[in-house]
Amino acid sequence: MAEGRREQPPHPPLCLPPASKRPCLRPAPRGPGPGPGPGHGLTNFRHRSPEPLLDCAAKAVAEKWAFERVEERFERIPEPVQRRIVYWSFPRNEKEICMYSSFQCRVAEDGPSTASGGAGGAGSGPTSAAGGGGTATGTAATVGTTGAVGTGDALPFRRGIRLLETGCVENVLQVGFHLSGTVTEPATSSEPEVTHKVAISFDRCKITSVTCGCGNRDIFYCAHVVALSLYRIRKPEQVKLRLPISETLFQMNRDQLQKLVQYLITAHHTEVLPTAQKLADEILSSNSEINQVHGAPDPTAGASIDDDNCWHLDEEQVREQVKQFLSQGGYYGSGKQLNSMFAKVREMLRMRDSNGARMLTLITEQFMADPRLSLWRQQGTGMTDKCRQLWDELGALWVCVVLNPHCKSEEKSSWLKQLKKWSDMDVCPLEDGNYGSELPNITNALPQSNLGQDSLSRPRRTVFSRAVEACNLHWQGSHLQRIISSDYYMSPSYQRDEESLLFNPQGLPLWLDHVPTACARVDALRSHGYSREALRLAVAIINTLRLLQQREMDIYKHQKKELLQRGVTTTTNLEGWVGHPLDPIGCLFTTLTETCRVDDDSSMDTGDGEPRRPVYHHVPVWGSHDTGESYLTLALEVTLMGMGQQRIMPEGLYAQDKVCRNEEQIVAKLQELELDDVLVQTLRKQAIQLLEAGPFSGLGEVIHRESVPMHTFAKYLFSALLPHDADLAYKVALRAMRLPVLESSAGSGDVGHPHHGISIVPSRYPRWFTLGHLESQQCELASTMLTAAKGDMLRLRTVLEAIQKNIHSSSLIFKLAQDAFKIATPADSPPDITLLNVALELGLQVMRMTLSTLNWRRREMVRWLVTCATEVGLRALVSILQSWYTLFTPTEATSIVAATVMSHNTILRLSLDYPQREELASCARTLALQCAMKDPQNCALSALTLCEKDHIAFETAYQIVIDAASTGMTYSQLFTIARYMEHRGYPLRSFKLASLAMTHLNLAYNQDTHPAINDVLWACALSHSLGKNELAAIIPLVVKSVHCATVLSDILRRCTMTAPGLAGIPGRRNSGKLMSTDKAPLRQLLDATISAYINTTHSRLTHISPRHYGEFIEFLSKARETFLLAQDGHIQFAQFVDNLKQIYKGKKKLMMLVRERFG
Repeated sequence: MAEGRREQPPHPPLCLPPASKRPCLRPAPRGPGPGPGPGHGLTNFRHRSPEPLLDCAAKAVAEKWAFERVEERFERIPEPVQRRIVYWSFPRNEKEICMYSSFQCRVAEDGPSTASGGAGGAGSGPTSAAGGGGTATGTAATVGTTGAVGTGDALPFRRGIRLLETGCVENVLQVGFHLSGTVTEPATSSEPEVTHKVAISFDRCKITSVTCGCGNRDIFYCAHVVALSLYRIRKPEQVKLRLPISETLFQMNRDQLQKLVQYLITAHHTEVLPTAQKLADEILSSNSEINQVHGAPDPTAGASIDDDNCWHLDEEQVREQVKQFLSQGGYYGSGKQLNSMFAKVREMLRMRDSNGARMLTLITEQFMADPRLSLWRQQGTGMTDKCRQLWDELGALWVCVVLNPHCKSEEKSSWLKQLKKWSDMDVCPLEDGNYGSELPNITNALPQSNLGQDSLSRPRRTVFSRAVEACNLHWQGSHLQRIISSDYYMSPSYQRDEESLLFNPQGLPLWLDHVPTACARVDALRSHGYSREALRLAVAIINTLRLLQQREMDIYKHQKKELLQRGVTTTTNLEGWVGHPLDPIGCLFTTLTETCRVDDDSSMDTGDGEPRRPVYHHVPVWGSHDTGESYLTLALEVTLMGMGQQRIMPEGLYAQDKVCRNEEQIVAKLQELELDDVLVQTLRKQAIQLLEAGPFSGLGEVIHRESVPMHTFAKYLFSALLPHDADLAYKVALRAMRLPVLESSAGSGDVGHPHHGISIVPSRYPRWFTLGHLESQQCELASTMLTAAKGDMLRLRTVLEAIQKNIHSSSLIFKLAQDAFKIATPADSPPDITLLNVALELGLQVMRMTLSTLNWRRREMVRWLVTCATEVGLRALVSILQSWYTLFTPTEATSIVAATVMSHNTILRLSLDYPQREELASCARTLALQCAMKDPQNCALSALTLCEKDHIAFETAYQIVIDAASTGMTYSQLFTIARYMEHRGYPLRSFKLASLAMTHLNLAYNQDTHPAINDVLWACALSHSLGKNELAAIIPLVVKSVHCATVLSDILRRCTMTAPGLAGIPGRRNSGKLMSTDKAPLRQLLDATISAYINTTHSRLTHISPRHYGEFIEFLSKARETFLLAQDGHIQFAQFVDNLKQIYKGKKKLMMLVRERFG
């Protein structure tokens, strides 16, 4: 016993969840001798030696069979065989660990690392077994220490690598199908060193459960689990390997077993003792449940036959994280995280991991439980664009899942049941975002759909409707099977002259299906790792589209004359491929370009750094007889076909916005292609075909009024073709400039789209919610052409005509004019006069368009036009001055245009000589006089200012003012002009205008803050300074117009302080004497002032309150001062006060104050 105590107890094992245990009924007998060690085969592989047959067999068994099945199948399993099966049962591929420990994991190789056939059992898919080779690492891409994993150092996978490479993983032990070890987190400045115990259970090359002492709560494995897993993959020879514990126990006798149990209890008596005693009691009881079961559980013996063979996924954490992201609304971060989860689902599907569908189900359940759905439905409001995009991706993923070519029928039935349940819920979002869609069923081609039915009777289509319909699709057709299983499937040569629905005239197979549905099949194949099969089907679809395009062109040639005469067309493409929920064009492009992508050495990217621009190279089409044809040319060709398809604008804001957004996404992908000669040739060929394809192309000669515009697409074509074929580039772009929906009316015979039949009746235009965006894209296309045509007068003229014909927004034309001006006047080189003239013409068009409409940018536009005309030169300025009435209002012409033209800066800018300055000034004066005649109220002052230097013109302008003064001009306008005249040295003319202004004025008794008071005081001061006669002439006007006592008293006071005639008018004599208030003209003014005070006093006393008593006494004091200016003023004032006392004797307090102040 003493010796036993000196022995160190074994390392305490980690507890595993019950799901990891299965009864071990009978341990297998030991084999005749020791088998190869854990590292066996590694050295041989490094020396390129053949892999032992034992390892080959053990790898296959370890990957495909549960160990319980092996035990049941064979009565005796030699220990070396057991060891190799257990050894090879651990996952061998680092990218699988990476997939479960980070959101992103881009792998260089295609498809999962499992042997498989083609779709539906007939394919020739990837043939490499998992792990490959004969080692634990196999051909799996190993993430190195530098740059292989991107920049996400904080991600679990990256941290796990760092822990592994810094020697933090220790005590690694593999017992059967259970791996354990310790991982030490190094100390930091804020945290001490911590050691975590990690346990991993695995089965058939999949991790089935993980436990870590760090308590990590996340969807993905923590860094410690990653570190231990990678240790086992990279250093298998350093891992102690033992058979399942039941095998070891079988080898012990009774004493050894008792010793083991007692040591185990001693090492963990606080945790294990109660459980051990309970188990002992049950075993000793003959009737206990534990004695009714044969054998005992062994957590290290692997999974049972009935257990699902899938990677460990924390379902609760998936639910929690999705719920948390959804609760954060439309914030950028949460949307990005949810998209990353969708990408993770696609990654799992590609690896043919059953957790893909499982994880998608968990995500969908949380989406359907989002409380905002019912809120949006109750309020009748649509969800945000970010949410809509997430729901669209969810629906598309389910289509991929149910189209899995190798899924079992019971799986598909289960998914169908669940999808129908979700789809039938009231809160389930609809496919078009707002109301029922008319889009055809996924399994039917367009002509078979009943598009004429009333909108109220249409079936309700949700985001899951396409997935439900996809459940009816199958992969059993012999033609489809042959397409996806062989690169060389062709029709016999003797049958190629016959009309066939299965092959084109060259004998290549066709796939005649609803195009989005066919592309959904391609996406499903690619998503589930059948890349080769997806490529084959994609090529068949492209061959079909080529044939259809050619037939459509042949049909158009026979109808061309009739269609051009009518000028209108119908379209059969009611369902566009761009913006479609299944994104058929994007799917084909991605599928075809993936195989052409040149990846760097790093095969995994778990970081969150900036994505690098992809690099592509040509990969010949397998089985193709055309040596110049590659998957890259096919990708470009089919994308151009789809983008150029003429299609009707769908209904609803979201559907229309989706069309625009998807178009921009596809163009962004096209721009990633570096165009070589082969791609340019494809581009030219397809562009020509689109131009000649008639009503089947959005770039055909005649299109439907509600056809989706091609501006964004044409801008790409123009930029791509310009360096190689400028004529074709301009032809495409000019053809695409049209926007027929904005034309005044549809031509006779235009067949209205049934979607829009209702909306056309009450409105001139259908409900295009994205019209503003479409017009801006039209403007961008025009701006691109203007920039490229700089210096080419003929092309500029053609582009200008297209702009003037097709762009209907003044703001956009103004933007184009500004762009052209900016391009034409670079800072470091002389201006381009041809482009400047285009800018000027566009500016003139804007002026005409906005002349009679309200536009808040009008003043900016007018100023810019003058600047542009100045850059063009003298003749342009003269032209706009002479034709001002078609471009500007009179106010704009005088206050902005003529004033700017006549400014000193303009003269200097143009370096004009004297005759040129005179010509410009003459035009400006003529404009000023014309504007003054047309709008004297607003233009008279500007006209006088512009005509100052020409006596005749100035006199004419003055006479216009005089003539208009009695009719249409206000006192404020006349006072302003009168002050201007005084300032220019015309006091008598100023007096005349001031007198005319006084006749239009009326100041009431209580308007002592009226804005015209200063003008009245100024006019009286002007009259006083001119002389007695002028003062005598204006005082009657003042008396008639002004009834405010304080203003009159102020005028009276000013007139009595100085002698009149101080202006010193030549030929007039100044007496130098002060004027008396007892004589005319001041006597009249004094009487009027006293009368005004009396009237005002009575008016104020009618509704006076006690708080205004003090103010009223001060007012009476001022009145007394005015009364005293008269000879008997004190008597008049005394009588006035007595009258007040008598009349208002009821206001005792006020009258007492009056008596105290005035007696």
